[in-house]
Amino acid sequence: MANERDGSGVRLSGAAHGKTTPLSRQHEPHAIGHGILGPSLNAQDPVPHARSLHALDWLNFSIAALLTGLGPFVAAKLADRGWMPANIGLVLTAGGITGLMTQVPAGELVDRSKSKRILVALATAAIISGALIFGLRPDFPSVLAAAVIQGTAGSVLGPGVAAISLGLVGQKAFSERLGRNQRFASIGGLSAAGLVSTIGYLLSTRDIFLLTAAFGIPALLAVVRIQADDIHFSRSCCAADLSLTHPQRASRGVLLKNRRLVIFAICLFLFQVANASMLPLIEETLVHAEGRWSSPVLAVLVVAPQVIVALLAPWVGRTADACGRRPLLLIGLGVVPVRAALFALTTDPVLLVVVQTMDGLSGATLGVLTTLVIADLAKGTGRFNLAQGLVGTFAGIGASLSTSMSGIVVEEFGRAAGFLGLTTVGLMAVVVFWIFMPDTKPPALRL
Repeated sequence: MANERDGSGVRLSGAAHGKTTPLSRQHEPHAIGHGILGPSLNAQDPVPHARSLHALDWLNFSIAALLTGLGPFVAAKLADRGWMPANIGLVLTAGGITGLMTQVPAGELVDRSKSKRILVALATAAIISGALIFGLRPDFPSVLAAAVIQGTAGSVLGPGVAAISLGLVGQKAFSERLGRNQRFASIGGLSAAGLVSTIGYLLSTRDIFLLTAAFGIPALLAVVRIQADDIHFSRSCCAADLSLTHPQRASRGVLLKNRRLVIFAICLFLFQVANASMLPLIEETLVHAEGRWSSPVLAVLVVAPQVIVALLAPWVGRTADACGRRPLLLIGLGVVPVRAALFALTTDPVLLVVVQTMDGLSGATLGVLTTLVIADLAKGTGRFNLAQGLVGTFAGIGASLSTSMSGIVVEEFGRAAGFLGLTTVGLMAVVVFWIFMPDTKPPALRL
């Protein structure tokens, strides 16, 4: 794979300079306008090939399918093979801790890499290999190694895809591009969950993991179809001077001194503390209350919010430029305490599904705007992906603490108290954001 183009190779539309487009590209459709790229671009905006943008769609779809095929099903499939709960927990914990520890160095690596496509391809191949190990070598040492490999690879995939997206479309079209990314990721996750769940009754546990590994092949093909010279290196890391081949970077400490970035990370930490354990608590409620009906209800609880995300994510991307990031983020954060409070009041399966559907609002807004806000705050630093790693670490710690903290509260004080505790933490996230976090929408996009 060739390296992406640097700052000295910015491609401008020929018409903008009164020049004729090169023959090799005269008949190639550019993705300008509200479909793939976003609002109309001026002469200084990137003009990537339509093929690269369509390939990015399928990259998001395929990676989400690959990760979904592993994440929710690993514990169940290992249990089917007779694994002890303690060993399953150890493997999952090892993968989670590895993911947390590698997010910051992975962000640094993505910022520095001249070929982010290679990084994404290697990370995808690593996750494929992990799935193959789960299927073919179910002994404890092999599975533990696979979990560590996947935790590391997952830390690269998120920043890598975001950097490729920003390098392709630029900051002005980034919000709508993120909305499109999130839509395809949600559809990919839903497709994988449905396929794995449907054929899980027909295939062995080993075959399920082999099928999941196959989801990674389209992702590798999609990476190859993204043209390297469409990805602007300086733009992909939010460098200050896009014309430099080797852009200068701000010191790492600048990110920690960025008050808004730290506040945003704290808000996401509180959000994850409140949100991450909510679905597991509902699952426990359903298993005890509904018995054999718990599985289909749980399936609906997982699927319904993802449908909402797929429908709303592009709208969120467009609206973030029109109305700003702050109103949408307040909606996304505010849904969490409302859900938690309602869950504390009911165990009715129908009402649980209705309330859980609201999670789609949080998924659509936070899924799109987290990366967008980080790009806003990291602009000019050349540290966009490192900033993603820092914020992701805060959020990951919050998610890790959530299940254990809520579990202790539920065990000591009951189910309602557990959800009311999550309500309190969710309200804290909203209050901190409301008081201390201004809108990060760049001045150039403000009316």
